[in-house]
Amino acid sequence: MERPLILVTNDDGITAPGIRNLIQFMNEIGDVVVVAPNSPQSGKGHAITINSTLSYEEVTLEGPQTDFSCSGTPVDCVKMALDKILTRRPDIVVSGINHGANSSINVIYSGTMSAAVEAGVEGIPAIGFSLLDFSWEADFTQAKEHIQNIVRRTLENPMPKGIVLNVNIPKLTAAEIKGIKVCKQANAKWEESFDERVNPHGKKYYWLTGYFNNMDDSEDADETALANGYISIVPVKFDLTAYEYMKTLEEVMNFD
Repeated sequence: MERPLILVTNDDGITAPGIRNLIQFMNEIGDVVVVAPNSPQSGKGHAITINSTLSYEEVTLEGPQTDFSCSGTPVDCVKMALDKILTRRPDIVVSGINHGANSSINVIYSGTMSAAVEAGVEGIPAIGFSLLDFSWEADFTQAKEHIQNIVRRTLENPMPKGIVLNVNIPKLTAAEIKGIKVCKQANAKWEESFDERVNPHGKKYYWLTGYFNNMDDSEDADETALANGYISIVPVKFDLTAYEYMKTLEEVMNFD
């Protein structure tokens, strides 16, 4: 059988430990092409570059895969890969492994997940992986077997077009990870404020601060699964329509 073509990207940059580990894991499954940002792009969400030029270049890094460094956002990387770099459509797009969680509300800010969602827009199966550890020295190998199994099962069992997976992994050893749970996105948000400061020239500047407020203790929430030692998988789609409100809205907006 032909080995699957796997496109790997991320938002922490092409040299981040998370993506380098993910590339190693994927090399054991298929033929890997990497198109990733040349610098960190965390929190960029679904941003694309429209007011400046984009570029990419092939770089030589360890491993049998082919690596391309792109000047744009994670979504730019996927678009560039599909239009200019790959000679055929990938069988799957894998994004990450992100340094830090992309569970709950974080999914809408995440460049990691936006890259996966962009693949979903194109009808390509995609998965975003995140580890609940911001450290540059995080041990990603603890979840290797789970990551590979999730990718293999996704390749063997294609999802409906437009659906992608948001996978979050607790900061635990392989022995401590209890398993995998399919979850919903928890009802949680960041309670944010801007810390105001003044520089030596008297000009005000601000640092974004705040805390994560989880308001959802339901058993099927991703935050609950992670807190209890499970890997969470949330199926995500780019259609943001609130279908349950459409009928009511029609009634509200009826000006006849």
